[in-house]
Amino acid sequence: MKLGTSSPLQHTGAADWARKHRSLGLRAINFHLTCNDDERLVDEYIRCADEEGLTIAEVGIWKNTMDPDEDKRSEAIRYAIGQLELADRIKARCCVNIIGAVGPRWDGAYKDNYSKETWEKGVDTIRQIIDAVNPKNTYFTIESMPWMIPDGPDEYQKLIEAVDRERFAVHMDIFNWMTSPRRYFYNEEFIDECFEKLGPMIRSCHIKDVKLEDDYTLRFRETYPGDGKVNIRYLIGRALSYDADMTFIVEHLDTDEEYIRSIGYVQGLWKS
Repeated sequence: MKLGTSSPLQHTGAADWARKHRSLGLRAINFHLTCNDDERLVDEYIRCADEEGLTIAEVGIWKNTMDPDEDKRSEAIRYAIGQLELADRIKARCCVNIIGAVGPRWDGAYKDNYSKETWEKGVDTIRQIIDAVNPKNTYFTIESMPWMIPDGPDEYQKLIEAVDRERFAVHMDIFNWMTSPRRYFYNEEFIDECFEKLGPMIRSCHIKDVKLEDDYTLRFRETYPGDGKVNIRYLIGRALSYDADMTFIVEHLDTDEEYIRSIGYVQGLWKS
């Protein structure tokens, strides 16, 4: 299991960064530098990661390439192209973004996120980014999301077919798709469905957890691994059955201590 974190953790330089992750028993790492950073600094971090045997799991974009403001949208697309170029240069498993939101919040929930126009623009934008780079060593991916395209495995399959690019693949955050009580309570069956439909295309997975609150009408809360009901051990096993080198990234925690505690929990699950 190649486990890592979305945080670079506190560190004093490239060597300390790589050693700290490896000392925690991690084998994967997210790349926190960007296409705007000095290439020599990027190369130093990559060299140190290689020396510690760490796989670069993801290069993140996290910009709204569907922004209603065309200037902001163009800027986001340029950055996405730069990040994909970086991911290809450093041979990351994937470069990841969300499809984007049609509203003021970059990852917000809006009715127009599901419009035909948004679908067509999203497909064209993914093609534009991939075609601008023509990557050979990485894949462009869209993270699975709860309130925008793609919000389920069937829709992701359709997106892959529509984009029709060899270097377009899947970033799996199964937790973002826990959007109904059925998926939540029968999460093992839903995990099976996702991997049966998308497994060979998945390049990296996020790890966290989800808790269904006792409030009306319906509220799911993202939480740390072990605080919810998703069978994380089962998820890891299904992912590894498709790709023995799959990377798993613990995310959305606030402190190094929280990350270290969650890393230990996930490692304990897999060893048990």
